[in-house]
Amino acid sequence: MQDRFTDGFQFFNNGRFFDAHEAWEDVWRESTGPERRWLQGLVQMAVALHHESVGNRLGASSVLARAVTNLAGCPAAVRGIYVRQIQADLDNVRKQ
Repeated sequence: MQDRFTDGFQFFNNGRFFDAHEAWEDVWRESTGPERRWLQGLVQMAVALHHESVGNRLGASSVLARAVTNLAGCPAAVRGIYVRQIQADLDNVRKQ
């Protein structure tokens, strides 16, 4: 499961948002407990940015709002990832 988590970040950082979504969704499906909501936020973030990349602004906006909601209740950092920075970045995307 950890490899798919890391794969997701590699895809994401290379602008392969759909592939990131697929990788993180695999991890999310197997997750339990509080981490599940945070992982769902990552999946939704990747889906939103994929929608944006193909010109579906309405779909991007809708999914991005759900991602922000799911990330809002999470700790400041999870698995070494700074969730608060992700939230700030998503807020900037929403304002564009």
